[in-house]
Amino acid sequence: MTVPELDMIAPLDTPLPPVPPAEVLTPSQWITFLAIADTIIPSIADSSAQSIDDLAVDVPEYNNAIQKIQQIIPTGAPSDAVQNYMKAKASSTPGFKDLIHRTFGDYMRDDALKGIRVILSALDTRAGCYLLTGYPTSFCLHPVNVRQQILQGWSQSYFPQLRQLVKSFAALTIATWVKQSSAINPVLGFPRAPVHGKPGKGFDYSFLEIPPGQGQELVETDVIIVGSGCGGGVCAKNLAEAGHRVLVTDRAYHFPAKHLPMSSTDAGIHLFHNGGVDTSDDNSVAFLAGQAWGGGGTVNWSASLQTQGFVRQEWADEGLSFFTSSEYQDCLDRVCQRMGVSTKYIEHNENNRVLIEGARKLGFNAKEVPQNTGGNKHYCGYCTLGCGAAEKQGPVVSWLPDAANAGAQFMEGFEAEKIVFDFASGRRITTGVQGTWTSRDETGGVSGSNKTKRKVLIKAKRVIVSCGTLHSPLLLLRSDLTNPQIGRNLHCHPASLVAGVFPKEIRPWEGGILTTLCEEFANQDNHGHGAKINAMTMIPSWVLPFMPWTGGLDFKVFASKLSRMCAHCVVVRDRDSGQVYPDPVDGRCKIKYSPSAFDKGHALECILGMCKIMYVMGAEEIIVSQVGVPIFTRSPDAKESVGINDASFQAWLANLRKRGLPHPETSWGSAHQMGTCRMAASETKGVVDPTGEVWGAEGLYVADASVFPSASGVNPMVTNMAISLRLNVYQHRRRLVELQDLIDQQLQKAVTTTAGDLDRLDRHRILVFELGELADKTSPWLRENQAIRGFLAAY
Repeated sequence: MTVPELDMIAPLDTPLPPVPPAEVLTPSQWITFLAIADTIIPSIADSSAQSIDDLAVDVPEYNNAIQKIQQIIPTGAPSDAVQNYMKAKASSTPGFKDLIHRTFGDYMRDDALKGIRVILSALDTRAGCYLLTGYPTSFCLHPVNVRQQILQGWSQSYFPQLRQLVKSFAALTIATWVKQSSAINPVLGFPRAPVHGKPGKGFDYSFLEIPPGQGQELVETDVIIVGSGCGGGVCAKNLAEAGHRVLVTDRAYHFPAKHLPMSSTDAGIHLFHNGGVDTSDDNSVAFLAGQAWGGGGTVNWSASLQTQGFVRQEWADEGLSFFTSSEYQDCLDRVCQRMGVSTKYIEHNENNRVLIEGARKLGFNAKEVPQNTGGNKHYCGYCTLGCGAAEKQGPVVSWLPDAANAGAQFMEGFEAEKIVFDFASGRRITTGVQGTWTSRDETGGVSGSNKTKRKVLIKAKRVIVSCGTLHSPLLLLRSDLTNPQIGRNLHCHPASLVAGVFPKEIRPWEGGILTTLCEEFANQDNHGHGAKINAMTMIPSWVLPFMPWTGGLDFKVFASKLSRMCAHCVVVRDRDSGQVYPDPVDGRCKIKYSPSAFDKGHALECILGMCKIMYVMGAEEIIVSQVGVPIFTRSPDAKESVGINDASFQAWLANLRKRGLPHPETSWGSAHQMGTCRMAASETKGVVDPTGEVWGAEGLYVADASVFPSASGVNPMVTNMAISLRLNVYQHRRRLVELQDLIDQQLQKAVTTTAGDLDRLDRHRILVFELGELADKTSPWLRENQAIRGFLAAY
């Protein structure tokens, strides 16, 4: 019987590993935490209900809220959708407590969890409650209305710690509830999977498995690439095609396209580093980094922007002249060509149309963003959860299959623990990688507990580290490398949101996520530092947690408008940097970073511009992701001809400018991290040399965005790939030198070699010389690879 082909994307389930068995909170701490969560996401009833478990609202206000929501819910929503939504609270949502437990137990920093425990315990004592709330009664015993007043008071407290506390609790609670709730999606009309596009098959990968056993398993190869992301994928393809034995490892597991896009809950666990909850030490920035087979290329938004000219010049001025060479441009173009990068097939959704048309109306500089969709329209807004159409040409769809077809091998579930070296004549020579391999469970999934673990030593002539900006430096540090530059020079693109509510339904989660860009504010200091405006993914759990919480009813009314919202984000090219370092307790990644006053000044100008775009395009309400700034509501009497010169709008902008972007009130996030293994012309200024080789470690290379000398100012994928491609050219040249040495050794044995053998060796020596000349000419790597393959076959 033939199974009919599906016309719509319908992802298969991706079960999660078990919740950590250890209790992360005491029973009394759980009671207090859930009381806080039920204050942020409360059950709401009119004041006649007389229940301390509901947020009691005056009857007229309650009825008005119900009416507003009913007016905007999609046609066909269940008749009880609004009532269910209003009655839903955090603690009664299935899976809410388990996901909080998982977040606390698996992903939260130890110091942060200890701080939460202290606060929760204090809120259950008379002295602690009186100090924190002004009441001697335990927090959980108050009616919801009183608890809400307490949290609202914290958000306006003189003490920044309390302002940060309520902001963090709100973001965590909202993100978790939106992911788990069955009540919000019917009100929004948000479907589980995209309604546009067809399911794709993807590449059928085969992975090495280590048999059960005792002791350390030995695996040998020519090149091991630690990490399967954008840099690692490019290296794998080109080195495998050049004749090297290549093994690509990753701590993550591969999920075929039939499992994508995942739910927001599952994606956070399976596809993102640390469950998607990394924050800087001072909690000022939330960092998102891909941790999937294919790295960030599996979860990015298809934007494929080449390195800007002024950035290339900045890097060249640091002694890295390659970046202003035609060879680098050739690398950029070849990368884009392989992924089918183009603007030709773009169809803007409303979110992007608002951005580019609003910019035009204001005279701002804006443009379309090339997409790596392989010549397909790809009208899908879910790709940050994985691409079910298998059209986005990230490493999983393009570079890694090419590598496999050239003979590369793959290993998932491998945790690289340290790089292994030999020492000879004062030289540190790389010989491989040690780590732990963890199998899938008995069903072939990753959710079961019955898994095989083995220590593995992978011996290799060269090691390429492609673990990403957060983890490549940690692997180097665990390997006893002592360059003080390792982990420093952390750059990112701090981002903050502006949302606009429009009169009609938009369904902003449909269509390409990031197809337009405004560059009006990108060079505010005449040295390339400033900010751009991008469209934002409109997956509910990605947008709503970044919006200010002011009360339970306010949140539910606001969240119900998501189907009519557009949201754009300011993306800052930062000047000032931070640091990545290991937690001294458990070795986890810790991040020392806070947006500087210099960089926040650039962000503020861009945010004001974003608000103007929303206004000129007709937004009825404008919201910034900063606590304390009221929502701007357009007057029905506002004259369209006046535009942004409307007096009330100008007064609101003036207030926003006056407030600035203070910490902790402002919400920041960053999905682009760079620079922690900085490329530099000398060891005193960076971690890798201009060829990508780690200073002081022969045969050890880094190929990911951590080698950027400073922030790229654009989505880093294409820049990362182009630099990695250049690294492959140096690898090819080194391969040629090895072959030349091998031939020379044979020629030295000419006494016992026949004339025919000598003639053959001479011809091979000439070919090696010619290949070396070829590698010096703008790196036409396809011809070079074919020539090397032919030479290896002949030899």
